[in-house]
Amino acid sequence: MRIAVVCYPTFGGSGVVATELGIALAKKGHDVHFITYRQPVRLDMLIPNIHFHEVSVPEYPLFQYQPYELALSSKLVRIIKKFDIQVLHVHYAIPHAYAGYMAQQMLAQEGIHIPMVTTLHGTDITLVGNHPQYKPAVTFSINQSNAVTSVSQSLKDDTLRLFEIPDNKIQVVPNFIDISKSGDKEVECQRHIMAKPTERIITHISNFRPVKRIDDVIKIFKGITEHIPAKLMMVGDGPLQSDARKQCKELGIKEQVIFMGNSNEIDKILCFSDLFLLPSERESFGLAALEAMVHGVPVISSNSGGIPEVNKHGFSGFLSDVGNVSDMVANAVKILKEDATLSLFKENAKAQAAIFDITKIVPVYEEIYEKVLAEVLQS
Repeated sequence: MRIAVVCYPTFGGSGVVATELGIALAKKGHDVHFITYRQPVRLDMLIPNIHFHEVSVPEYPLFQYQPYELALSSKLVRIIKKFDIQVLHVHYAIPHAYAGYMAQQMLAQEGIHIPMVTTLHGTDITLVGNHPQYKPAVTFSINQSNAVTSVSQSLKDDTLRLFEIPDNKIQVVPNFIDISKSGDKEVECQRHIMAKPTERIITHISNFRPVKRIDDVIKIFKGITEHIPAKLMMVGDGPLQSDARKQCKELGIKEQVIFMGNSNEIDKILCFSDLFLLPSERESFGLAALEAMVHGVPVISSNSGGIPEVNKHGFSGFLSDVGNVSDMVANAVKILKEDATLSLFKENAKAQAAIFDITKIVPVYEEIYEKVLAEVLQS
C-alpha cells in the first residue's frame, strides 16, 4: 500500500508516534511518504520504502503569518498524484486534517478520490481545537475524515464532549512502543557517570510547558532526596527550563539536577534510570511514561487524562491526584527505598509496556487503511 503521512517533525509525542508508525509500515513492505516542513527527528531515511517530501512556504510581504496550510494542501496534491498515493494519514486535526480535506477536494476535481485517516493526539482537541476561533474548523475536519482514531479512551471522551461528532466516528487506537528496541542494554549503561552507586537516578522528559507541572517535578525530587540520595535528569527543552533551574538553586539541589536539553539518546538515558516522574496537569496518553516503562523504569504520575490507561497503579508505578506532591513523594520512596521492591516494579513496568507493543498496533492501522480504501473504491 502507498501511504502519505502528515505530522509535526518535532520531539513531541505525535511526531514520534507518526514516525515510528511509518517506519513500522515501511518494514512491512508498504511505501510510506512523509510530508512536512522538516525531516522528522526520528526518521531513518536509510530504511527502504521511506520517503520524505519537504513543504516549503514562500515568504511574501503581504502575509504577516505565512499560510502553511495552503502550502501543505498544494504539496499533498502534487505528491499524491506523482506517487499514486492510496491513503492519506494525518496526525493532528489542526492544521493537518483541514489541509488534507482541501487536498481531497482539489483531487476530486480531477477524478482522484483518496481516503483520509485522522489521528487525534491531544492538544489539537483539548487546547487548540477547543478555542472558539478554531472549533468550527476542527469539528468539520473530524467529521469529514474517512476514519478517525484517538490515542486513548480519555481523549475520545473529551472529543465527544467538546465537539459535535457522532459517537461511532472515533476508534481508540493507543500509542505504542517498539519492544524490540529495548533489549538488555546493561553493557551500555555507564551509570557511574551520572550518579554514585548509592544514589537513585530519577528522570523527567518533556517540552517544559506549564501543563507538565515542572515545578512539581522538582518539588517531588526534593522530597525524595530527604529520604534517599538521588540525582534528577531533566531531559528536553521549553519555556519553563530557566524557571526550573532557578527553582533548583533556591531549593539547594542545583548540584543534584542535570539539565540535558533535547536528546536523540532517550534509550541510553532511560536504561540507567530508576524512576520516571510525570505529574502532568493533562496528558492524552502519556507516551513518555510508556517509553520509560519499556526500559523497566517505574512511573510516578498524576491520574490525569489517559495516563491511568498506561501506568497501572501499584503495579508499574503509582497514580496521584494532580498537584498532590506529598503523595507522589511517598509513593516514590515506596518504590526506591528497598532494592527488592525497585526490582519488582522494574519488571512490572516492562510487563505493562508489553501490552502496547507496536506489533499489536500496526495491524489495527492496516485494517483501518484497507477499510477506508475499500469504501472509497466502492463509492
